[in-house]
Amino acid sequence: MNNSSLSRLVLVLLVLVAPVAWGESADKDKPMNVESDALRYDDAKQVSVFTGKVVLTKGTILIRGAKLDVRQDADGYQYAVVTAEPGKLAFFRQKREGLDEFIEGEGETIDYDGRLDTVKFITKAQLRRYRGATLGDQFDGALIVYNNVTEVFTLDSAPAKGKNSSTGQPGVPAGRVRAMMTPKQDNAPGKAPVAPASSTLRETSTLGESKP
Repeated sequence: MNNSSLSRLVLVLLVLVAPVAWGESADKDKPMNVESDALRYDDAKQVSVFTGKVVLTKGTILIRGAKLDVRQDADGYQYAVVTAEPGKLAFFRQKREGLDEFIEGEGETIDYDGRLDTVKFITKAQLRRYRGATLGDQFDGALIVYNNVTEVFTLDSAPAKGKNSSTGQPGVPAGRVRAMMTPKQDNAPGKAPVAPASSTLRETSTLGESKP
């Protein structure tokens, strides 16, 4: 097993053992609302193409980008592919189930699958988890797949094309992924917070000497 595969496996295992509940489960059943500068709709194929400052909302889901392709299958499931303007990234945000937490993600392309309830962040991908307004975890790679059903997400690194070449997030070495995970605070009822260590400061005019 190479180092890239091992890094990916370890990261997936860390996510699997963490007691997380990801996006709101009801979001996939909410109506999809889209605003844009222009729209081309094909009723026969059930395909819509939105262009220009696209904003999509679906329950707690928010997606922004330059172009959005939406289709609906015979069973009513919706699929959306959002692409960013050249040199920019498309944006995704969703509230976590039953918590004051949100996940945010970016990529040159964002692919939402309503049937599988998954989101893919493709090229220069980044996924962030916020606890309230505080950044908790951050993940960077070339491809991030976030599964709202299984509560698991996976990262893939970009194939190394050269020593300094990578289609992952800037600052991530070629052939690698990067993760920053902070400990979750224990706010269990009845448990007193741990006070930081402190000492009493006394006035002194000379190093190593203190007044009584």
